[in-house]
Amino acid sequence: MSTRVALIAHDHKKDDIVKLAGEYVDTLRQCELIATGTTGSRIEAAHGLSVERMLSGPHGGDLQIGARLAEGNLDVVIFLRDPMTPQPHEPDINALVRACDVHDIPCATNISTARMILDVLTLRMKSVI
Repeated sequence: MSTRVALIAHDHKKDDIVKLAGEYVDTLRQCELIATGTTGSRIEAAHGLSVERMLSGPHGGDLQIGARLAEGNLDVVIFLRDPMTPQPHEPDINALVRACDVHDIPCATNISTARMILDVLTLRMKSVI
């Protein structure tokens, strides 16, 4: 079974997550990817990756991804958050990050941590091959 990775980014972080996906495109190509709406569309368009898209975050996409996580259907969450901009769906964001803690799922909320997680995932995949 391949690793299931959720990719989420606030508006001011979407360019960053698209760039990050490009840096790890070979690794992500081997994963099952799920993302919130616009983030998933941008990653697909930029890198040709297959991404299952949920609703946008403010319309419930964060909650949809949280439900997948709670059901045991996610292995990693990369959620590039914008800490400087208030988010109207902040309770949904907090619920998703809390669900990662409750279910012991690695969760990166910034580029540095996302790279660390993706580096480990890349090494793990290389050792299996």
